[in-house]
Amino acid sequence: MQPSDLVAAARDSLPSIPGRPREATLRRALSTGYYALFHCLAETVADLLVGGPGANRNESAWRQAYRAIEHSQVRERCRKSGEIDKFPKETRKFAETFVDIQMKRHKADYDPHGRYFKSSITRNIDEVEGAIAAFESASARDRRAFAVYVSMRSRRP
Repeated sequence: MQPSDLVAAARDSLPSIPGRPREATLRRALSTGYYALFHCLAETVADLLVGGPGANRNESAWRQAYRAIEHSQVRERCRKSGEIDKFPKETRKFAETFVDIQMKRHKADYDPHGRYFKSSITRNIDEVEGAIAAFESASARDRRAFAVYVSMRSRRP
C-alpha cells in the first residue's frame, strides 16, 4: 500500500463538480489522508529497520516491523515536544501533521455532529502530501531515528 496511492485516492474521492459533496465522502477522504501518513510511517519503520525493496530481508520480520507501530503510541510520542524538537524540521513537520490529522480523523469517524467542507478537506490532504514529501526528503539516518522513537518503548538507562 503506497502512501502516494492513498493520497491520490483521497483526492479522487472528492468530486470535481461544483456543489456540496456528501458528508460521508468528505469524512472518508480525511480518513484516507490520515492512513497515507500512517502507512508512510509503517513502511519507513519496516524498510529502515529490516530492509527495503531489493534487500536480503526476511519478509516475516518486515511485516512484523510494518505492523509494529500503534496509532496511540505514535500520537503520544509525536506530542512530546521536548523529544520531537530534537529531530530535523522535516520530521517535526511529519509529527505535527500526524497528530493534527489523526485528531481530525477521529472527529470525522466518531463525531456525528461534525460538519466538513471540501475546501478544508482538500487543505488537509495537501498538508498530508507535504508532510510525507518533507519526511521522505529527510536523511535515512533521521528517519531511522524517528522510526525507532515511535515504534519502541523508551527505557531509562
